[in-house]
Amino acid sequence: MRSDRVRKGPKCAPQRALIYATGISPKSIKRKKPFIGVATSFTDLIPGHIGMRDLERFIERGVASGGGVPFLFGVPGICDGIAMGHKGMHYSLASRELIADIVETVAEGHALDGLVLLTNCDKITPGMLMGAARLNIPTIVVTAGPMLGGFYRQEKLDLITGSFEAVGEFQAGKIDENTLENMCEQACPGAGSCQGLYTANTMACLTEVMGMSVPGCATALAVSAKKRRIAERAGETIVSMVQADQKPRDIMTMEAFENAICVDMALGGSSNTVLHLTAIAHECGLNLDLEKFDQISKKTPYLTSLRPSGKYMLEDLEIAGGIPAVLKNLQSRLKNTTGCMQKPLFELLEKVEKGPEEVIHTLEKPLKPDGGMAILKGNLAPKGAVIKKSAVSEKMMQFTGNARVFNSEEDAMHAIEDQQIKSGDIVVIRYEGPQGGPGMREMLSPTAAIVGQGLSESVALITDGRFSGGTQGPCIGHIAPEAAQGGLIGLVEEGDKIEIDIPNRKLELLVDKKELEKRRQNFVPLEPKIKKGWLARYAKQVQGAEKGAVLQ
Repeated sequence: MRSDRVRKGPKCAPQRALIYATGISPKSIKRKKPFIGVATSFTDLIPGHIGMRDLERFIERGVASGGGVPFLFGVPGICDGIAMGHKGMHYSLASRELIADIVETVAEGHALDGLVLLTNCDKITPGMLMGAARLNIPTIVVTAGPMLGGFYRQEKLDLITGSFEAVGEFQAGKIDENTLENMCEQACPGAGSCQGLYTANTMACLTEVMGMSVPGCATALAVSAKKRRIAERAGETIVSMVQADQKPRDIMTMEAFENAICVDMALGGSSNTVLHLTAIAHECGLNLDLEKFDQISKKTPYLTSLRPSGKYMLEDLEIAGGIPAVLKNLQSRLKNTTGCMQKPLFELLEKVEKGPEEVIHTLEKPLKPDGGMAILKGNLAPKGAVIKKSAVSEKMMQFTGNARVFNSEEDAMHAIEDQQIKSGDIVVIRYEGPQGGPGMREMLSPTAAIVGQGLSESVALITDGRFSGGTQGPCIGHIAPEAAQGGLIGLVEEGDKIEIDIPNRKLELLVDKKELEKRRQNFVPLEPKIKKGWLARYAKQVQGAEKGAVLQ
């Protein structure tokens, strides 16, 4: 075993002495029980993670009962919702790389035989998976589960409707300040990842689809006994994975990624999954390009009406049978992969019942004939741009508008708050890409304010930044190349006409080529906004959104 490096033979006496100092018994050393690292992202700062102390206990129980020795170590976490709209969001995507590095560092430094990754929120799950793929030692994931819905005046609330969009309603005079405060107090009732199919829950679902977590893990609620049982089962399972030498790259094959994209399109998941799946695949040594997402989206029906673009929450999907029920409906479109349970997917689905059709539609009666995401290209995005088209109304599938240009999210937000954005506008937010941000901030505050002001069917937003999984409306992100790299988005001027054509996958700046050449001659990208610390180093190393914003 890998752990023989720190416990076998006379030469390892110093290492054994330090291991004994942690309280481990000689029996555990001599019987060669596998050393299992439990990477936990517990923190008091994130609702999705506050319940992890409980799950840590059950994972430890499972590892011990399976015949392993559990060792907990910490991984940092950032709550995107709390970081939103200020300097903190610059650190969110960048933290994904730190998390991958920490998982790699601790596992290699202590010669661990296997890993259980206890995670939940937006960048933490993909960061841990990237670290696992890089290490390629037996690994299983436990996502801590979704939050229950909130209630106010007999209306079911989630984070987005109860706070971000409520801000727009307040600014538009639709609700008073007392109502706004009551809604935000009731929107998030306790532990768990935010209630809709936002990035955290989307990544939990795709992790399960790829076979890196046990069946049922993604939608089992944070407060449930079921989640405790899943945590214990994962602890037991990792020991058998070590014994079988089953590694992440054995599980996360190209076929597994294709299955994940298929389910992503059927669910209408967060557009951030394009960044994260691409980055995880990169660590697996696989080339997952943007065209793959669009190809699968075009032939995958949209089957679930989940928030933010639909009416149901993750708790409703859990009641309907969770990801196993979704996989059952999609089985004819999937590859028969093998995950952490060490059985073929189709064998695991034999005893799964189909869920209620009002929550999980069938292939024969889908909500829409194609998937929830599209990759757009054109002179504004020659390397691609991403839109969650399941959250766009039919009216806005094809739209030409006037550019309102802003060089930061803050500048755009001030204009939206002052109600300077009118029907027919396309808000352009640039210098928010991986390099120019740096960190590719999410634009949930501007998009939610636009929705709250009732402009989602008359105003579009495009950016070289990205969007929260909670974003609604015609919002196009990940524009590549970004402004800081000399992309055409940097040449857009106030009042320019921009054409959005989602069915034909086009994003065009309608300006004469000679005029663009003239602008190009005088164009100098803005200097980086952050010039010291970790983010300054990040900006120099990060690649474009089309490559998953991985570091060189």
